[in-house]
Amino acid sequence: MLLQSLWDFILGYHAWLRSPFFPVLFSLSIYLMFCMPFLVLDFLSPRLAWIRSFKIQQKSHVSWTMMWSCLAHSLYIHVVYLFPVTVLHWYWRPASFIAEAPGMLRFIWDIVACLLLFDFQYFVWHLLHHKVPWLYRTFHKVHHKHTSTFALTTEYSGAWETLSLGFFAAVNPLLLGCHPLTEMLFFVLNIWLSVEDHCGYDLPWSTHRLVPFGLYGGAPHHDLHHLKFKSNFAPYFTHWDRLFGTLHKPSD
Repeated sequence: MLLQSLWDFILGYHAWLRSPFFPVLFSLSIYLMFCMPFLVLDFLSPRLAWIRSFKIQQKSHVSWTMMWSCLAHSLYIHVVYLFPVTVLHWYWRPASFIAEAPGMLRFIWDIVACLLLFDFQYFVWHLLHHKVPWLYRTFHKVHHKHTSTFALTTEYSGAWETLSLGFFAAVNPLLLGCHPLTEMLFFVLNIWLSVEDHCGYDLPWSTHRLVPFGLYGGAPHHDLHHLKFKSNFAPYFTHWDRLFGTLHKPSD
């Protein structure tokens, strides 16, 4: 009933959902909304020691110039690259929606499957773009401009990186036959986890503290990757790095 009520509410905006502008506006709005709480923490942390105690690299400082540079870059990528691609996708595959929401068990299964598949794809892509010097220099180096991450560095990437990872996120629900609601909520969850990975804070309620047995790396895992470059290539879970011997913990 919960999923059906949510889906009925979303379908009330049917005209917006079918608009070629919707995917980019939705993506950008969700991204900035998720970044905002962490930007507030970045503003307060130099002034409040309690907030600063949760910062992973406590000596780092996020300036307004750094924030604006990342924001301007992200807006540029969305307007110049993502918007034309989404318009082509809208023309090639017009959105269609069914009235019935997915069942809860199928919804949870599909969300987990999409996350695990994306995690594998990202790991392979990321490992290749670090192990092959030309790929790193040409495509991935821009994302490593900041060795101390903050929320807006999440999408501080070149066009190839943004489009290829966006392709993985978009195609996985289609490959798995997911309901449009599942596809939408997976997209929201994926943005949140990416922003949390780059937020620069190890908070008591962070995702890696909620998932047991060290199965999920979270912000400390990915922050160490930006600091050291040669470990922790998976975006979320730790099993691929563990299997390939590239898992390093902050205490190592």
